Amino acid sequence: MINLLVAFCFSLLAAAVGAQDVTPDALIRSISDDVIGIIKQDKDIKAGDRSKINELVEAKVLPHFNFNRMTALAVGRNWPKANAEQQKALVAEFRILLVHTYSGALSTYKNEVIEFRPLRAAAEDTDVTVRTRVKRSGIEPIGIDYSMEKTPGGWKVYDVAVGGVSLVTNYREAFNTQIRDGGVDGLIKSLASKNRTLATQSGTKPK
Repeated sequence: MINLLVAFCFSLLAAAVGAQDVTPDALIRSISDDVIGIIKQDKDIKAGDRSKINELVEAKVLPHFNFNRMTALAVGRNWPKANAEQQKALVAEFRILLVHTYSGALSTYKNEVIEFRPLRAAAEDTDVTVRTRVKRSGIEPIGIDYSMEKTPGGWKVYDVAVGGVSLVTNYREAFNTQIRDGGVDGLIKSLASKNRTLATQSGTKPK
């Protein structure tokens, strides 16, 4: 699933671009075009420089996420059991995990093409799904759907489904199991440990 998220990275990497005045599908399309151009021109990213890729993700991907909502959805029914400090820690560790996930996906870019489907939403809607397909040579296209909400800071992504599989739902089962076995603090420790391992594997400095 991680490798399929590469298109998700491309669709979200961009400088801030008047998000409050742009429709969600137009925003993702614009970002996609800009980022693919950056990737093709940056030799370090093309060579798999994970530190530089991480910096790119931090600067350009993360502003387009609602991490609080994403983390709450991923933790699911156990979210209210966490106190404010624990929730803050969960959001921070989940954010780092997603940086590693998207950086890893970005390093596998192989000239995929993104096809945008017509947006089925009314002008007054504040929660929409932007649907795309990733077209790869010799392989069936893969659908990637972005759940987005309108916030005071513009449209934000709070979930993505790859081939019909939700990112937050995919994490939820594992998170619930870890909370059942070790409580909320157990999940926090598990995420922190996984993030340290991923940082070591990618040759980057742990947060």
